[in-house]
Amino acid sequence: MFISPAYAQAAGASPQDTLTTFILPMALIFVVFYFFMIRPQQQKAKQLKAMLEGLRRGDRVVTAGGIVGTVAKVDSDQELTVEIAENVRVKIVRSTITGVLSKPEPVAAKKSARDTSDRDDGASEKKTPESVGAGGDIGGKIRSWLKR
Repeated sequence: MFISPAYAQAAGASPQDTLTTFILPMALIFVVFYFFMIRPQQQKAKQLKAMLEGLRRGDRVVTAGGIVGTVAKVDSDQELTVEIAENVRVKIVRSTITGVLSKPEPVAAKKSARDTSDRDDGASEKKTPESVGAGGDIGGKIRSWLKR
């Protein structure tokens, strides 16, 4: 005959061969999908949620429809009033915000920065037009001299 008896006896597969040929490659594919697809989407969703929770009055936002406006009022956890033009305000659902273009500096931070810069100028000696001279930060020296 054409088939040798030795090949006919080796036809059965062991359970260990099934494990290595099917289950391990499938587990490897799942790990790759997790790190390249699932995990980045979860992180992006977490960032979007944090951005939506951090919205406050004065933020420039973009809606899902492409409308750019400024948050005029935070009505509730789900709704915002957005000013899209002068004296034109619309209520939108918070989840339709796709991005924040700019966040204004809080008023308290502006005041403390202004107070710090005033203290620095007041702590130094009085500057006269003669002491401005050449070199250093001339623009800063002129501004501090003009503040007096």
